[in-house]
Amino acid sequence: MEERQVTVDEGRDVASTTGPAAAVSDKDPADVHISIRGLTKQFDVRGSTVTALDSLDLDIPRGQFLVIVGPSGCGKTTLLRMLAALESPTSGAVEVRHGGEGRPGNSMVFQGDSIFPWMSVWDNAAFGLTMRGVPRAEIRESVGHYLEKTGLSAFADAYPHQLSGGMRQRVSIARAFANDPDVLLMDEPFSALDEQNKTLLQAELLRIWDETRKTVVFITHSVDEAVTLADRIMVMSAQPGQAKAFVDVPFERPRDVLELRHLEEYGDIVYDIWQHLRDEVSRSQRQAAAAPATGRRRRR
Repeated sequence: MEERQVTVDEGRDVASTTGPAAAVSDKDPADVHISIRGLTKQFDVRGSTVTALDSLDLDIPRGQFLVIVGPSGCGKTTLLRMLAALESPTSGAVEVRHGGEGRPGNSMVFQGDSIFPWMSVWDNAAFGLTMRGVPRAEIRESVGHYLEKTGLSAFADAYPHQLSGGMRQRVSIARAFANDPDVLLMDEPFSALDEQNKTLLQAELLRIWDETRKTVVFITHSVDEAVTLADRIMVMSAQPGQAKAFVDVPFERPRDVLELRHLEEYGDIVYDIWQHLRDEVSRSQRQAAAAPATGRRRRR
C-alpha cells in the first residue's frame, strides 16, 4: 500500500498532537484512509500573518463520505487543497494511504465550470485516463459507463458551450469517477446551480457513490446538502479554522434525496448543525467587517 505523507514539524511533536475526541478514529489504523495531525496553514498577507487552519486533527476512514461545513473564511478550501497536495502545510502532517497500484491519488471537482471548452464531453471525461496512458478499450468502458450513469451518453460528442450548467457539472463528475481515484475531493460543486439541478445532481452523485464507495471529502455551505450526502459532517469554526463538532448521519443507504427530507430526524440533524454554526457564522461576519481595517483577505 502506497502512502503519501506531507509533514512540516517546526519543532512540534506531530505524533503526540491530539484534537477533539471525535476527530481521531478508534478504528484499526488499517481502516484509516486519511490521517491529519496538527495541521496548520498560515499565509502572509500585506505584511501580516493570517492563520487559515490551526492545529487540525482528523481521521477519515476508507470509504467514508465526509462533508465539511463552516462559515466563509474558515479554511475549508485550504484544507481540500492540502489534501490534493496543491498547498503545503505550515506545520503538521497529512498522510493519505493509497491503495491500488496505478490508480491516481485523488480527483478534484471544483466549484463552477472546470472542464475544457475545446474538448467534447467524451474527451473531457476521458482526460485523466488518457493522460495516464490507460488502454483505449479500458477508457471506452469506463467513460461509457460514467457518461451513462450521469445521463450524458447522448451528448458524448457535444462541447461545453452546448450544455447547461448542470450538464457541465455532470461532465466534471463523470471525469472524476472515470479516472478511478483513490480519494474524491469536491469543492462546492453544486453551489452555482438552481435548486432543481442541485437536487438531481445530489441524487446522481449518491447513486454513483453507492456503486463505488470511494472516500469522499465534500465541501458545502448548504446544511441540507451536507445531511443529504454525508456519513459524517465536520463543522468548522470561524478563522482560524478548527474542528468545532462532528455529527454522524444515521440514515441508511441507498438514500432517496426527496424522501429523506420528509423524515423528522432529518430536520433534527439540520437544526443541530445550525446550532453549532450560528455563533461561528456571526464571528466570521464580524471578522469580515473588520477586514478592511486590518488588510486581511478572506480564505474559504
